[in-house]
Amino acid sequence: MDRSQNDIKVPFVNLKLQHAELKPEIIKAVERVLDHGQYILGPENILFEQRFASYCGVGQAIGVDNGTSALVLTLQALGIGPGDEVITAPNSFLASASCIALSGAKPVFADVNSHYTIDPARIENAITSRTKAIIPVHLTGRPADMEPIMKLAGQNGLHVIEDCAQAVGASYRGKKVGSFGMAGCFSLHPLKVLSAIGDGGVITTNDPGLHEQLLKARNHGMKNRNECEFWSGNHRLDTLQAAILLVKMGRLDHWIKARREIASFYREHLRDVVRVPDELPHEFAIYQTFVIQADRRDQLQHFLKEHSIDTKVHYPLPLHLQPAASKLGLLPGSFPVAEDQARNILSLPMYPELTREQTEKVVSVIRAFYKN
Repeated sequence: MDRSQNDIKVPFVNLKLQHAELKPEIIKAVERVLDHGQYILGPENILFEQRFASYCGVGQAIGVDNGTSALVLTLQALGIGPGDEVITAPNSFLASASCIALSGAKPVFADVNSHYTIDPARIENAITSRTKAIIPVHLTGRPADMEPIMKLAGQNGLHVIEDCAQAVGASYRGKKVGSFGMAGCFSLHPLKVLSAIGDGGVITTNDPGLHEQLLKARNHGMKNRNECEFWSGNHRLDTLQAAILLVKMGRLDHWIKARREIASFYREHLRDVVRVPDELPHEFAIYQTFVIQADRRDQLQHFLKEHSIDTKVHYPLPLHLQPAASKLGLLPGSFPVAEDQARNILSLPMYPELTREQTEKVVSVIRAFYKN
């Protein structure tokens, strides 16, 4: 490693940098909301939903309070509940499985491929007479293999609900994620590529009936101010968050371009020492995370930390081995690909504000570890 790099620190995230640049615009957006006083489902909510739907190439979008609510509300709106099964990947964040359990249905897992997304061939083997839906996860910001998934769903009469939490702006064969299935569910958590200042979520759909149902479901099941059609909770996206998200949407493609450039740099300079993510010709990934697979992963992570480089593991314990999933009776070895990946994966720092000096240090330290 170059001695001049010793003083360079590389945090895993640095949200302050993004907001330092945007602060004047964000303050103006907040002031507009304060001035008109429509703090719940105000005009910014409508405008954000319209812009988000247009960006994803769908007819409608529904802002909600977080990405988990997006998934749960969608499952419930589709009538999925006790006695039903829903298939998803075992290597995702907790919400990809907890949403199924929270709807009253049973989470069923299918192993993943080398790209960290659910393997369509394994989905077919997991389908039973109780299966009602598939939740493919566009993990790391890379689209799942949607063509065979949609074909399989059509052959078996299943809903497809895309978990797009990590993938806003990603596309497959020229079509944006969130536009393939009955619905796409996005998280707007502060760590996401498009993020609120706090929690937020959004659902996309081309189905007018589902859109109408979800508009009620996010707002206590209310048809209007005085009539409630069904019991539901409060899952509205705050108007202040919608106003801030409108500011950020103007930067989204710029941020994705920067992430892809950093990913290209990492890939070029690390491919001979660790396994780096590739990208197929029909894919457009947005690199919510840049995940390598590394021999002696834990030692490498410690070595990077000693050199002031922060990394994470997404995720060290697969969903089927979580204590919360114990009643499913799934043992180690049930999904060998996902489990093997969990032992080797490491997420490197990835955000648009990373400098070339910082990414060069990440590369230099990783190469030094394997050289030594």
